[in-house]
Amino acid sequence: MRMLVAALLALAFVPAAAAEEIGSFTNDWTGNGIVVEAVTDPEVKGVTCHIAYFDRSLIDRLSKGNWFEDPSNASISCRQTGAIVIGDIDLRPKGEEVFSERRSLVFKSIAVRRIYDRKNDALVYVAYSRQVTDASAKMSISTVVLFDADPVWEKGKPVAETTD
Repeated sequence: MRMLVAALLALAFVPAAAAEEIGSFTNDWTGNGIVVEAVTDPEVKGVTCHIAYFDRSLIDRLSKGNWFEDPSNASISCRQTGAIVIGDIDLRPKGEEVFSERRSLVFKSIAVRRIYDRKNDALVYVAYSRQVTDASAKMSISTVVLFDADPVWEKGKPVAETTD
């Protein structure tokens, strides 16, 4: 039991990517807006993801009476923004979460997961909402192709899988 508690505490202090708001604007007369944030991958230097999401205004919340609801939509675009240095990333098909941000008081957050596509030598980033709405999760995807990017793998590049 002590080991389980220690493991959970250790996971709680794993550094996560932090978002930096780089822009925002209103898109209608009620003051609803779009927020754009930059997120750097903590284990992949030289890659920056830009996430855009909807931000409800006070007027919209008051007029519709659904104070705590926010759309689950988010869009993501990730690109090489410097020399790529790949640290200790999870190479399993489920990948790993590199960013999560709470979007409401209860149950809703936007998350970004990185998956390594070994066959195509690419990093795939998926932005998604943790809240399923109308039986459909909202998501967006972006790919950073490592071909010709000359990345440095701190633990050595994984070998390509064979289909023998």
